[in-house]
Amino acid sequence: MQTADLLVGIVIAFGVVGVLVPFLPGTLLIAAAVLVWALVVDTPLAWVFASVAGLLLAVGLAVKYAVPGRHLRARGVPTRTLLFGAMLGLVGFFVIPVVGLLVGFILGVYLSELQRVGRRKAWPATKAAVKAVGLSMLIELTAALAAAAVWFAGALTT
Repeated sequence: MQTADLLVGIVIAFGVVGVLVPFLPGTLLIAAAVLVWALVVDTPLAWVFASVAGLLLAVGLAVKYAVPGRHLRARGVPTRTLLFGAMLGLVGFFVIPVVGLLVGFILGVYLSELQRVGRRKAWPATKAAVKAVGLSMLIELTAALAAAAVWFAGALTT
């Protein structure tokens, strides 16, 4: 492995962490790192590995939005609820260290649903929204790890 491979590996690792930390563009970091690697190595095999990694990331992004979105629509949770949860999550991120993002998101979704559907249905809708966001992150993480594994295999073989 060369120095460039090590640097690309570090950026990919930050990208994987970025999938779990919503304010870092994880998938974008991984895609950019793999693209730079393919440009530096510049062999047909490197481009095959980069293409496969890019395809995995693209499919992961598509599935990340399609599957949880369908689940939320089936539960009747509107997009505005998620947006309100994201806004309160952002506030919570700065107000409560470490867990503020999660606490703020859940509180925001709950308050939005409380206003929209009332006390009885607010908590089930909140649980559905949290599950959907968790599933979305899991899908993106799986795609990111698969793309990282493809890159690693490519780095070992080229």
